[in-house]
Amino acid sequence: MNKLSYFFKFGTVSLVVAAAVQCSSVTTGPKEGSSKGATQGQIHGVKDALQGASQGPAEGAAQENAEGNTVGTRFEVPEGYTRKNYSAGTFGNYLQQLPLKPAGTLTKYYNGATKTRKVAAAVLDISVGDRDLQQCADAIMRLRAEWLFSEKRFDDISFNLTNGFNMKYSEWKKGKRLNSACNGWTNAGTASETHEDFMKYMKTIFTYAGTLSLSKELQTKNIENLEAGDVFIKGGSPGHAVIVLDVAEGPQGKVFLLAQSYMPAQDIEVLINPNNANLSPWFKSGELGILETPEWRFDWSQLKTWP
Repeated sequence: MNKLSYFFKFGTVSLVVAAAVQCSSVTTGPKEGSSKGATQGQIHGVKDALQGASQGPAEGAAQENAEGNTVGTRFEVPEGYTRKNYSAGTFGNYLQQLPLKPAGTLTKYYNGATKTRKVAAAVLDISVGDRDLQQCADAIMRLRAEWLFSEKRFDDISFNLTNGFNMKYSEWKKGKRLNSACNGWTNAGTASETHEDFMKYMKTIFTYAGTLSLSKELQTKNIENLEAGDVFIKGGSPGHAVIVLDVAEGPQGKVFLLAQSYMPAQDIEVLINPNNANLSPWFKSGELGILETPEWRFDWSQLKTWP
C-alpha cells in the first residue's frame, strides 16, 4: 500500500475529537465559508450546471473513464490537450493520484445527508469527519497538509489562525497545544507523529482558520502560470475557495480540474463546468472572462498559490 492510500485508507480515516479549546481572541460564530447571506451573483448557476451535466459529450469533449479510481485516471483530457506531468513527490503529482469514490457516487454532508445540488463530476475518497468543520478552505488545507505529512515534511505544515497566530505542526507534535487565547502554546499534550494525532491538529486548524486567514497566507499568481495545487479564493464572510487538482496544456492554453468542499462540511467534490458541457469537468483558463463554478463566481485575479 503506497503512502497516499495508507493515510487516506480510501476515505476511512475519521477526524479525531480534539480537546476543546475556548479562545477569547477568536470569533467562534459561523465559519467564513458560509453561504448564508451570499448574493445571487456569488452563489448561482445550479440550474445551468444541472442542464449542462444532462447533455451528452460532444465531439472533442473530455471523456470519463468510469473504471478510473484516481483523479488522473478517471478524467481523460480534452482533445488537443496534454496532461501536465508532475514529478513524484510534488503536490501536483499527489493531487493527480487522489483516490475517487466509484463513478456516480453522490456528495454527502458530514452528518450523512445527501447533497441535493448535483454539481460533482466525482467525489474524492477522503474522510470529511462527523462534525461541521471541514468546509471549503479547510479541505484545501487538509489536502496540502496530508501531502506534506506523507512526505514527512513536518516543519512545512503550518497555517495561520484567523487571529494571525501561526500554528506550526512541528510544535504540536512535540506535545504542545493551543492556549485558551489562541495566541500561544501550552504543554498540555503528548509528543506524537501518528496520523491520528496529526488529524487532531488539523481539526484545531479547521476550527480557528478559514478563507479569510488562508487568503492572507497565499500569494497572488498570474493565471497564465496556473498549476495544480493553486487556489482560487475569496476571503471573508461569506467567502469561498476551490483548488486546482489537475492541469492540461494545448495550443489554446490550459484547462484544469477544480475541487471544493462547502458549507456545511461535505465530501470534497470534483466540480462540473456549468457553462461548457462539451469541456466539463475541465475549465478553460480565461473562459467567459470570469471563473464561474457551479456554486461560486471568481475573478481570474483571485488565483493564489502557496508561499
